[in-house]
Amino acid sequence: MYKKIFIERINIMTEENRKILERINNYANKVMGNIDPQKVQVSVQLEKLKPIMEEIAKEKGMSLEDFFILYMDLQSEASCKSDAKLKEELQDLNEGEGMPILFR
Repeated sequence: MYKKIFIERINIMTEENRKILERINNYANKVMGNIDPQKVQVSVQLEKLKPIMEEIAKEKGMSLEDFFILYMDLQSEASCKSDAKLKEELQDLNEGEGMPILFR
């Protein structure tokens, strides 16, 4: 039952929110294309994203702080959905039995 609730939870991103996330990710690819996110501090990465976040926050009539929270929520949802998809694909490699090999 928990799995079903979890799967439903990650599918609530609206089309508008998808577009916001896509817009930020496209901007990030332009300004941070060569940055290794594993080696660069999150604060530095966020500073690079600040101009686009300020622009979208202004368009939406939100404070930067509120928009930042929305962005983090959207990134979390996208990450969960991506992880669930990967887990499902790996499950197929394990012929559908038990936990996928790489998630044990």
